[in-house]
Amino acid sequence: MSGKEGSGGFRKRKHDNFPHGQRREDKENVTSSSALMISFKSFQLELDTRHDKYERLVKLSRDITIESKRTIFLLHRITSSPNREEILNESEVKLDAVRQKIKQVAQELTGEDMYQFHRAISPGLQEYVEAVSFQYFIKTHSLISAEEINKQLVFTLEEKEETTNTPSSSSHNKQQHTWSLKVTPVDYLLGVADLTGELMRLCISSVGNGDIDTPFELSQFLRQIYDGFTYIGNTGPYEVSKKLYTLKQSLAKVENACYTLKVRGSEIPKHMLADVFSTKADMMDREEGLS
Repeated sequence: MSGKEGSGGFRKRKHDNFPHGQRREDKENVTSSSALMISFKSFQLELDTRHDKYERLVKLSRDITIESKRTIFLLHRITSSPNREEILNESEVKLDAVRQKIKQVAQELTGEDMYQFHRAISPGLQEYVEAVSFQYFIKTHSLISAEEINKQLVFTLEEKEETTNTPSSSSHNKQQHTWSLKVTPVDYLLGVADLTGELMRLCISSVGNGDIDTPFELSQFLRQIYDGFTYIGNTGPYEVSKKLYTLKQSLAKVENACYTLKVRGSEIPKHMLADVFSTKADMMDREEGLS
């Protein structure tokens, strides 16, 4: 049979017209040193660097959350401890250690857009806001502002830089490095919403220790916070509206405690008041779950 295309022959494919050597040369052109591969390697390096930084921030956020929770647990002991100042000083030491972790976060975010890594650090910042606002309330019976929190998150480090002008003389210049991290309004709101749960627990423990004035003070304070959150309503992020529901529950439990104190406080022994409040709080939780 001749090489021409016949009735029983196969039609040649178009790329068979090209020499095999030419196709091999085309493959060899896309090597590790080509401009295309260099571009993709730079993209890979950038993505790997960003991913590694994100993972470091997640670990730092986890450490901030753990240490902030430990500070909150320590502050709850203030209702039963005779030495109030000792607990406050110890809590300040713990919060300083937390701020050192936040300083590492600020250093990681130097030159970066914080909102690209916000999901990695947001849980830790919310827990820190909860801890520092809880301590602030115990000290001043008021709510700390976001501006005051951000002032505490400015870190300055002075380093001595040695410069030699002549072989026999030297001078020292101070070089200042500054890092800062701002708590976003959403993180501040979510942290304050979580604070209300700690204030509700503080109310129960205070009554258990015979303090019948703190619940009424906490009730007024929580009512002011709740009124502030109602201005936001459901227009804010989903997390804010979700925690607004929890805030309402905490306020209801504290108000119920105040009602019991006012109406039946003289009938119930002081050492049993905390148990009565805890039982009623559990009943309210079950009712909310059934509804």
